[in-house]
Order: sequence, then C-alpha cells, then structure tokens
Amino acid sequence: MRVREDYRTLTGPEKAAILMLALGEEATAKLFSNMDDEEIMEISQTMATLGKISPTVVERLFVDFAEQMTSTNSLMGTQDSTERLLTAAGLGKDKIDTIMEEIRGPAGRTMWEKLGNVNEEILATFLQKEYPQTVAVVLSKVGTDHAARVLALLPQTFALEVINRMLRMEAVQKDILEEVERTLRTEFMTNLARTQRRDSHELIAEIFNNLERSVETRFMEELEKATPESAEKIRSLMFTFEDLTNLDPSAIQTLIRAVDKDKLPPALKGATETLRDLFFSNMSERAAKIMKEDMAAMGPVRLKDVEESQTYIVNVAKDLESRGEIIIPTGSEEDEMIY
Repeated sequence: MRVREDYRTLTGPEKAAILMLALGEEATAKLFSNMDDEEIMEISQTMATLGKISPTVVERLFVDFAEQMTSTNSLMGTQDSTERLLTAAGLGKDKIDTIMEEIRGPAGRTMWEKLGNVNEEILATFLQKEYPQTVAVVLSKVGTDHAARVLALLPQTFALEVINRMLRMEAVQKDILEEVERTLRTEFMTNLARTQRRDSHELIAEIFNNLERSVETRFMEELEKATPESAEKIRSLMFTFEDLTNLDPSAIQTLIRAVDKDKLPPALKGATETLRDLFFSNMSERAAKIMKEDMAAMGPVRLKDVEESQTYIVNVAKDLESRGEIIIPTGSEEDEMIY
C-alpha cells in the first residue's frame, strides 16, 4: 500500500479526511452531522482511497491546522453560532434562552453597568411605570450623568417624587437591592433583549450596503426572482450614497466636516449631478472650487475606488446618526421636518 509522505501533494478534501480520521469516530460523527450530503459523500470517498498516511504528514497537518485556527480572522463568533453551540452541548431550551437574552441585552457585567448602557428614553419609559422608591434606588445606582438624562424624561410630578425619595433614602438594604435587580432582570432586561434581536432583513441590508455595487446588484436581481417580498423589504432598509440627497443642509455640512477630505472627490465623481450640487452648495465658494478642480485633475477613476469612497461616507453618516449629530430621513411621515 502506498504511503503518503509529502504533505504538499494533499488536496483539501484529503487534508479534511486525514484530520477527521485522526480525531476518532466520535468526533468525526459530530463533524459529519454538521455537513450536507455532498460534503459527507466527498470526504467519505476520499477516506476510502487515502491509503497509509505517514506520521510526519499527520503531525504536519495538525500543526498547520492549529496555526490557521490561531491566525487573525480565522474564527468569527456570532450570537447565532453561540446559540447553536449551546444547543449542541445539550443545555435545556429555558437555560439557553436565559443565556442568550443576557448576551443580547446591553453590555456590562453587573445589572447597574448594563442599565448604564440602555438608552435613556427606553429606561425612562420603563421606570415611569414603577414605584417611585424603586426608581430612586435605580437612579442612585447608575451613573449621575445617565440618571440626569433619565430624570429629565420622567413626568415632572413623578420625577419630583423620585427626587424626594432619593433625598430621604439611606443605605439600601441588601434584600431590597436584590429584589430590584430581580425585577429589572425578569421584567425589563428580558423584554429588552427580545426586542433587540436583529431582523434578518435588516442584517442583509447592512451586508449589501458594504458589497461592491455589481455584486449587490447581482444578488438583488436573484432575490427579486426568488423572493420579491424579501427583496423589496431589503431594498427599503438599504441606505445608499444617493440617499444622502435626503439630508438637510446642516446635516450635509456636518458630514463634510466629519469625512476624510481625500474620500470626497472620488465619491462625488461617481455621484449624480443633483448630489454633487448638494455637496458643493454646502461648502464655501473657495472649498467647492478646489473640490471641482481636484475632481477634474483626477481623470478617470476606477469604479471600485468610487464605490469604496461612497461606502466610507455612508458609514460616516450612519455613525453621525447613531451619535445623534444628524438625522437620516427614512421617508416616513414621522421623519418629516417642520421649519
């Protein structure tokens, strides 16, 4: 029987087959359970024709595998992959749900750290339904800046009652604190984690926003054929460079100040005349003149460079919106501005 002694001659399926054989039957069975029929068939056929493998080859394969697994970007942990691993580990559904809700909720090791990362409007909406004493305990435990923002959003009479309770409050007993934490965890954090689960259409829209235009167009065309309803929803959630035409002048000016000035010329080079004019009209006359000269001096620009610059600017706009520095209208009546 031929002995494989040269690692460099191995194909991908052969490496996979050797690795799985070396791991043993139990581990191989688990790996097979996560493969589709074609993958199982290909690796099984490869296993059957491997012949004898030199110990040196097996050792080299494991070293190579370990190096790849520890290199940058070799692994990506997501909430979905974590949930699948917990399920595979045999944990009960209730326990998995509890763990995942803790993960999906706001960041922080303790309940009070988590509350500090909850949007003040969401927290205020929940707290105004609680007893003033409970709210007093919560606001005394979170950061003072966060407590101030929450307090300002509470109804005035209720807020004054909370302030009075805080003024009269002495050291909170341990059992009372534990009860408040339990209430927050069961009634607030659990519901918050459930509502913060990302819609799959929203996730795909964000991914598509970062694809090259030609690739995104191809995927959208295929989706429109297969599932037109999903394609329509994804398209409505996508925010493209041309959507910047919906920004008001102050938002455009904020965006111009925030972006890398080297990214603007190639981005505008591939923009519509309307969008170019919007940017130019929100610059000083001198800055607009320099920008136009820079664009003219560039000559032809690769489509890839234009799209990368436009994607960068869109991401800056999204970041500015997340910090509350600009508003990106969605076209709904709620976003209509009154001047």
